[in-house]
Amino acid sequence: MAIITLTTDFGLKDHFVAVLKGSIYTELPDAKIVDISHDIMPFNIQECAYVLSNSYNSFPKGTIHIVGVDSEETPDNKHIVALVNGHYFISANTGVIGLITSEMTPEKVFEINLPDSIANSFPVLNVFIQVACHIARGGTLELVGKPFTELRDLREFSPRITEEGKKIIGSVIYIDNYGNVVTNIRKNLFDAYRKDRPYTLLVRNHKINTIHKAYNDFIDYSLEKSQRKSAGDLLAIFNSSNYIELAIFKSNLTTVGGASTLLGLDYRDTIMVDFE
Repeated sequence: MAIITLTTDFGLKDHFVAVLKGSIYTELPDAKIVDISHDIMPFNIQECAYVLSNSYNSFPKGTIHIVGVDSEETPDNKHIVALVNGHYFISANTGVIGLITSEMTPEKVFEINLPDSIANSFPVLNVFIQVACHIARGGTLELVGKPFTELRDLREFSPRITEEGKKIIGSVIYIDNYGNVVTNIRKNLFDAYRKDRPYTLLVRNHKINTIHKAYNDFIDYSLEKSQRKSAGDLLAIFNSSNYIELAIFKSNLTTVGGASTLLGLDYRDTIMVDFE
């Protein structure tokens, strides 16, 4: 039996997640359901894509991923199912699948067209669950709709290169549970334009000249403890997903709060890298 994952902005206070799981178990009593997250910021497609793109590949191929963020169908927001790198994604055409597949080409994309579906305010239940259970039983995508070639491309979230490669202008795409700020500037893009030049990361009125590989690299353990940097100091790293991330070292040990609080940064705010 295939694994079915759930990623939504429904939260856990209401009944919605329980209804989804109950409906899957009614159709597939032996189903394996995994919650990726139900705490996506409402309608935040970039946050959803970041969480899902950094988790789906840990599952075996053939896993079915239901995406319940901004899922109501409109003429500009068709319901689709995509086969990407051996994984199935069921979503509205919000741009989330395009963000996940930015560095690969989907094997198949179909617009969902179920003859017995009724349009309402809960399409994750009435459409996405039906498609997921169909696939889990071994059904083909060809039976749920027609080929689709118009995946939405959210280019507004791509970093911009200016001044003939001397500057990268990025944006905040995610703030994690620690208040760490994740930007959309990847290490491979940074390395491609750095060319061994000195650089400055400009964040509000802060300047950072070193991007570390890990949080503890921030500390110079060759110094006496009294001379070392400590909890509450600002740092930048390439995180485990190879994005530039801003953090407060061990922020839970201080009263400062996370980097998002200290720097006053929120979703879509600007971060810049200047190369000398």
